[in-house]
Formats: sequence, C-alpha cells, structure tokens
Amino acid sequence: MKPRPTIQDVARATSLSISTISLVLNNKAHVSEETRRRVKQAIRTLGYHPVRSARGLASKASGNIGFLLADEHFSAVEPFYTRIFLGSEVEARNHNYYILLTTVPTRLRKNESIPRFLHEKNVDGVIVAGKINHKLIEYIGKLGLPIVLVDYALPGKRYSSVLIDNYKGARVATTHLIETGHSKIAFIGGDPDHPSIAERFAGYKETLTRYGMPIDPSLVITDEEDTRIHNGYNAIERLLNRGGKPTALFAANDAMAIGCMNYLKATGIRIPGDMAIVGFDDIGLSSHVEPPLSTVKVFTEEMGKIAIRRIVEMIREKTQHVFTVHLPVELIVRASSASRVPSPSKRKTPISLTRRPRGPAIAEGREKNHGA
Repeated sequence: MKPRPTIQDVARATSLSISTISLVLNNKAHVSEETRRRVKQAIRTLGYHPVRSARGLASKASGNIGFLLADEHFSAVEPFYTRIFLGSEVEARNHNYYILLTTVPTRLRKNESIPRFLHEKNVDGVIVAGKINHKLIEYIGKLGLPIVLVDYALPGKRYSSVLIDNYKGARVATTHLIETGHSKIAFIGGDPDHPSIAERFAGYKETLTRYGMPIDPSLVITDEEDTRIHNGYNAIERLLNRGGKPTALFAANDAMAIGCMNYLKATGIRIPGDMAIVGFDDIGLSSHVEPPLSTVKVFTEEMGKIAIRRIVEMIREKTQHVFTVHLPVELIVRASSASRVPSPSKRKTPISLTRRPRGPAIAEGREKNHGA
C-alpha cells in the first residue's frame, strides 16, 4: 500500500518550510498569494489531507462548525433550509472546516435536546438556520461560542444574523399584483412570531397603503401554526369559507402558496383566471407546479456561504463582533400571476418603490455593525 502523504512531503515538493505549509493550511496571514498557490497545488498533486486531530491539538480548535435547525425544517419537500446548509457546506470546505449538522426538536427537553457536539465541545462556532427554541440559542451564547443566526433574529439580543430583505420582497410582490390589475389581494401566512413572516405581512400592508387601498381583514389569514403546504391549503379554505373574495393572493412562502393552489384547483377555481398567486422563496417545486408559481427568489445558498465566511472571521479573530447582513431578493414572474393590466386611467400611482439590483450582485447585501 502506498504510504499516506505527509506535511513533510508537501514541504519537500514546494521547497518551503513546514511552518509555512502550516500557515497556508490554517489560512493565516503573512503568506503571499504565490506561496499559497504553490502549496495548494502540491497538496492536490500529492493527495495530502491534514490530520484534523493533530491540528486541533496544536491550535486548541476542533476545525468543526456546528449547524443547527429544527426537525421540521429539514425537509425534501420544502427544502429552503436544506439549501442554506448546502451553501454553508460548500463554503466551509474553502476555509478548511467541517460542518456537523444536527436537528433539534421545537420543544426543548432538558439535556436530551442539547446537541452532542455542544456537550463534547467539538465545535468552534455554531450556525443556527431558522427558528429554534430561544433557550438553546442562549445556551450556546453562554458557552462563549461564536454564533450566527440565518433567516432569524432575536429582537433586542446581540447575536449576528444573515437575513432576507423580507420587507422589500413583500412590497415588490404586492406591487406586481396591483400593477397587473388587482385591487382585492389576500395575504396568507403562518407562524406569526417568526420575524420573516411578520416582515412580509408588514410589506404587504405598507404597499396597499401606498396605493390607497384598504387593508381588508376578510382577506387576511396570519394565524396558521406553520407555513407548510397543508397550512396553505387550510388557510385559503378558511378565508374563502368566511366570505373573502380576493382576485389575487400573496402567500408568506412557496409552500403555503402551493397549498393554496392545491385547494383552488380541487374546487374548480382557475389560476390565474379567477385568482392570481405569488409566493416567496423560489423553492425548486415552484417552477414545476401547474401553473408555474410566481415568487420572490431568495438566494439561500448564498446565505449559507455568507454565514460561514462571517463565523470563520469570528473564530479566527477571536471576536464576538455582532453584525447583520440583509440579502437582496428578486421577483420571478411565472404563469400563476399572468398580467391583466388595467387601462392607465384606472391605475393608481404610489410613492416610488426602488427595487434592489437583481440577484446577489451586491454580494453580501447591506450590513449593519453593532460593535464588538
């Protein structure tokens, strides 16, 4: 059997010292780009893989980053958080870290709900995707570990976050429905305690107000327990049965929008002929339903990548610097909200809405710093 390449082999192949090779492996400063290139090329050619345990002993670090999300968020049908995880896993490789993924129950059970990698102190930082029990987030904070929340923020708490521009996305979606001729626009939502859902509802209401349209309580459902497909189905059934008569619908996410579509098709209501629909997230399923779903695209993998970059900075600089990054969104218009534009004389004109650049062109959105 061919012997496993060692760091000494890399040093010989590059004519560099072992200490220089170690600096490159640990992404330290004071190494030129040309030297980094030579070392990385030799590593690839030799097939060298550093022994993680040895590196941990030298640096008192595990080389691992924990990734937490609630059980119900790890879903193949509604893969929003799965895509965030994939983005973080790809970016972690670029920084020579491993990701340890675990899910936790919504209700925190003492001791049983504490992830094993926290008990064993086997991570250098933790990324939390979506809403989990606040007590667990506070527990991680007390351990002194760097923590980054993704698609979630705790009001008044000093935790770093990578967030969606939910408010702007809701405004763009609602504006699209208004400008394609609709004046009776429903809002379907769930989990009202989640900041993202609350911001989307706020953006919907603010846009109606800008256009001089009333906010009709009969066209609003916000009290579903969750935002899954069956919650959307239940919500639109409740709204229509109590007398709501919308011609368009903005759903808090794609899963709920698809649930609404399932109900409407089952009851003979045409989409978009009788009701136009726009969702939020642009999950994979949204372009494959019939008709394809208009939606607000969220760059989920980019969120995971940014979370990794930031937490790696916090780990290496040994700082608890608190930041907030907001990623832009993009309206994707598909057949579920086909245009039926009114004549110009009937269209109301709002205060100007400025839209963000398309895609993550401003790579990490806007960032707010809150001090160390």
